[in-house]
This record gives sequence, structure tokens and C-alpha cells, in this order.
Amino acid sequence: MMIAELIDGDDFRARLIALGVRIPDDACPETCARMAALKARETGVPGLAELVQELLGKSDVLLPSVHRAIQAHLMALSD
Repeated sequence: MMIAELIDGDDFRARLIALGVRIPDDACPETCARMAALKARETGVPGLAELVQELLGKSDVLLPSVHRAIQAHLMALSD
């Protein structure tokens, strides 16, 4: 049996922090995505569009809450 590592809100938050987005410790995926989008509009976030594409490419292990947050706030960045 193969066990897949799911990408949850904590993973999503950690990846955004690694890109330089400041996010509170208790932020939900929706807040994480909103804050990343805001920073991207204000100053840019190098690597964010690539991260969005990568995560959407792993939709089979992406938790629905993270997927919805990306779709709601970050899809325009990946175009």
C-alpha cells in the first residue's frame, strides 16, 4: 500500500513563508492565500506562480481547503 503525504494548510503556509510571505502562525489556508496575493500585488513574490502551478499539479494530495484557497485568490498569478 502506498501512503501519500497530503499537502495541508500547514504545508501551504510553510511554503509561502519560504517565499517571503509573512503569515500568522494560526492562519487558515484562505488567509494564507489572501496574504500571498496581497503581497504579490504590492511587491511581487518570486516563485509564487510556480508554487501555485506545482500545488495544482498535485491536486490528488492537495487538501480541498488549500485547493479552494488557491483557486479563490492565487489563480490569476499562475496565468
